[in-house]
Amino acid sequence: MIKYLAMPTEIARAFQTGAADAYGRIPERQVSDGDGVPCRHCLQDVAAGEDYLILAYRPFSEPQPYAETGPIFLHAKPCARAEDSRTAPAMVLKRKAHLIKGYGADDRIVYGTGKIVPSSDLDAEAVAILTRDDVAYVHVRSSVNNCYTCRIERS
Repeated sequence: MIKYLAMPTEIARAFQTGAADAYGRIPERQVSDGDGVPCRHCLQDVAAGEDYLILAYRPFSEPQPYAETGPIFLHAKPCARAEDSRTAPAMVLKRKAHLIKGYGADDRIVYGTGKIVPSSDLDAEAVAILTRDDVAYVHVRSSVNNCYTCRIERS
C-alpha cells in the first residue's frame, strides 16, 4: 500500500506569509487564468481569478547534489492541505504523465527508478519502486517541466 503526501502545511504557510524560497527570493504573485496552475499544498488547481505564488522549491531538508530545486505553484492565500491518499489525487490524474523517481533514506536518487509513466499507471509504478529495500520514498514530478508535484511513501 502507498500514500500520496502534499507539501507540509508549515512550509506552505511560510511561503504564503512571505518567507523566501529556495533561492532566497520572495515568491512571485500572479493571478490564475484557471488553466494549469496546480497548488502543491491542497493538490487542487488554482481557480481562475485567484492569486497564486510561483517560487523555487527544494523538497529536501539539506542542499546536496541530488536535492533538486524547481518552480512550483501555491495558492497565495492559506488553503487546506490535501489529506494523505492511497490513490493519486484528481489534480495529478488529470495530467497525462509524470516523471517519478525513488529516493533512498539519504535523500539521494536511487538509480534505475526514474521513469515517465502515464497517470493511469502511477499507483502501480510507485508500488513497484517502493518494493525495493533501498527506496524510502518516491517523488512525482511534471513530465514536461520537471516541477515537483507530491511525494509517495509506503502506508
